[in-house]
Amino acid sequence: MSYWMLIIVTLVIGLAASGYVNHKLKKYSGVRSSTNITGAQAAENMLRFHGVYGVSIKRGAEGNDHFDPRSNSISLSPSVFERSSVTAIATACHEAGHACQYATDYTPMKIRGAVVPVVNIASNAWVFILILGIIMNLLSLVNIAIILYAIVVLFQLVTLPVEFNASHRAMDYIKTLGVPQGEVTASFSVLRACALTYVAAALASILQLLYLVNARDD
Repeated sequence: MSYWMLIIVTLVIGLAASGYVNHKLKKYSGVRSSTNITGAQAAENMLRFHGVYGVSIKRGAEGNDHFDPRSNSISLSPSVFERSSVTAIATACHEAGHACQYATDYTPMKIRGAVVPVVNIASNAWVFILILGIIMNLLSLVNIAIILYAIVVLFQLVTLPVEFNASHRAMDYIKTLGVPQGEVTASFSVLRACALTYVAAALASILQLLYLVNARDD
């Protein structure tokens, strides 16, 4: 596979995943949840349901929903924090799922958190080392670059069970709310679409890694 072909394939994968998730999020953002609670309330209720306390829930920037273990806090987009839609409830419960993982020392999350400092260095350094190795014709530097990129890929793979488990926890909780089956299915559709973006990113990175290894051997 040529490098340009690799770029096209990974671009198509990324755009397809992004388009799919945006379609699902937008579709169910307009469907009001029968719970009649906001995303912020859903996250708080789920945490209490699991006996998890001390997690702050705050309004963040639009499109930036995440759990931060450093401050033990959940940030939700305004459209998630203050609205009562299927997308808002599913998204908020997913982030609450991460908080539950942190509170129970979920092993994949601990592993991911432990390698974050190394990944931050590797993700910024590998391409420069690769270019330097190619310019200087030093296979040793190329190998170091590939190892560093492999660490980045490994991080993305470890992220998958963390994301899948958070969505599983969210769905388990949503099912206890007694909402109609159609709403349960819609919530699952939202979370599955979001998970697809992580799968697509991991797949694109794996293809990139395989290309680097094959190019080195050639």
